[in-house]
Amino acid sequence: MNSATRLGAYAVGLAVVFGGAAGVGKIVGPVGGTAEMASHETGGGHGGAGGGEHGGGGHESAASLVPGGLQVSEDGFTLVPQRTVLTPGEKTDFRFTINGPDGKPVTGFKPLHGKLLHLIVARRDLSGFQHLHPTEAGGGVWTVPITLAKPGAYRFFTDIQPEGAKRQLTLGADVFAPGDLKPAPLPEPEQVAKVDGYEVRLTGGLTPGRSSELTLTVSKDGRPVTDLEPYLEAYGHLVALRQGDLAYLHVHPDGEPGDGETKPGPGITFFAEAPSSGAYRLYLDFKHGGKVRTAEFTVHAGQVPVQEQGQEPEPGHDDQPHTH
Repeated sequence: MNSATRLGAYAVGLAVVFGGAAGVGKIVGPVGGTAEMASHETGGGHGGAGGGEHGGGGHESAASLVPGGLQVSEDGFTLVPQRTVLTPGEKTDFRFTINGPDGKPVTGFKPLHGKLLHLIVARRDLSGFQHLHPTEAGGGVWTVPITLAKPGAYRFFTDIQPEGAKRQLTLGADVFAPGDLKPAPLPEPEQVAKVDGYEVRLTGGLTPGRSSELTLTVSKDGRPVTDLEPYLEAYGHLVALRQGDLAYLHVHPDGEPGDGETKPGPGITFFAEAPSSGAYRLYLDFKHGGKVRTAEFTVHAGQVPVQEQGQEPEPGHDDQPHTH
């Protein structure tokens, strides 16, 4: 079977599995959620936790919101890639537009955490994560060099707030890299992730439909890192994708550089809302020594957070959701 045939068969399978999942999320709500749906007005995007989103109640439960990234078009705005098939292992100038309700490319956007547009890429098995910032080439066309390392189907997400849009949007589209697909199993939950000589320790877990506290603590050579550098107007940047349909959750830390309270490490605290139970892959971007690195974790929403061997859960935090 040649590459095109293999990719075609794979795409058909994805259309059945993930298309059905996205359809269910759109019609009857997120998996494990409620039937009464509302738009993800405060979820699924670049949400600044320090901006009052988690400070005083009144925000809607994540279970009642449509997760971001499941739709290629929303509120009349559509993600339109110029190409949806890329050669694996080859750097490509990937170009796309965000078309407005009139069908024309949008040229005006509101900045989100220092950038007009954020592009998040992950393979359907949750491997191959990339966080990129395309540049505007003129006429509403965005461009970014990208390499898809391995064959498979990838989800491309854009975090945007076009001029004329009432709110921030996360749009998603599939892009394919033909070849022999070798799906990577989802890694088991671990409390510590290692990247480039750094260790990042995760404390806390995800509770479906509730605001949950996650703290990620960065160390290097056994010593806490206390001089993290600002990245996208924060000391850390967290993306979470749900296994199965890649529903998208994106939050920022509680606090921001220069607010007089938030320290540059070693701990970065987030308040995240999972739309349902299930497995999620977390991707933490942090900057130190002039370089951005990504630490990855698997978390199962609705389960007791990972504890160190022999460590007892803290009183009051073993089975009670954290609300903030």
